[in-house]
Amino acid sequence: MAKSPGKKVENTQRLRYIRVLERFKKSMAGYLLNSEEVSKEIFDKKVDNNRRYLERIEPVALYKGEFGDLEKLVKKIIAFRDSDDEIETIRSELLYTINQLEKSINNRRYSKDKHTADKFKDWD
Repeated sequence: MAKSPGKKVENTQRLRYIRVLERFKKSMAGYLLNSEEVSKEIFDKKVDNNRRYLERIEPVALYKGEFGDLEKLVKKIIAFRDSDDEIETIRSELLYTINQLEKSINNRRYSKDKHTADKFKDWD
């Protein structure tokens, strides 16, 4: 049974929105992790550049937990852009939040194989 055209458009919009959010997060994480000299001015400029892409896409309701967390993280980054906090405070809080998001995503994708030694006991 074919999907209706409205559903297809909705799925496409959702994917675009998620990709823009991921691009925003990845860009900011890369800057905060890899830059030797992190400054508030460059941080603000990067947020403004990424915000342009975000403003082009219409926000879509995200129901899955990890995407909701990703959206909250992007909003937090934008809020830090407008705050007067020190760049080191911003950096530590954002890197911690990004790390927690990545850990939660990885926990869902990877499950430890328990009792692997017990599987092969009978083979001896």
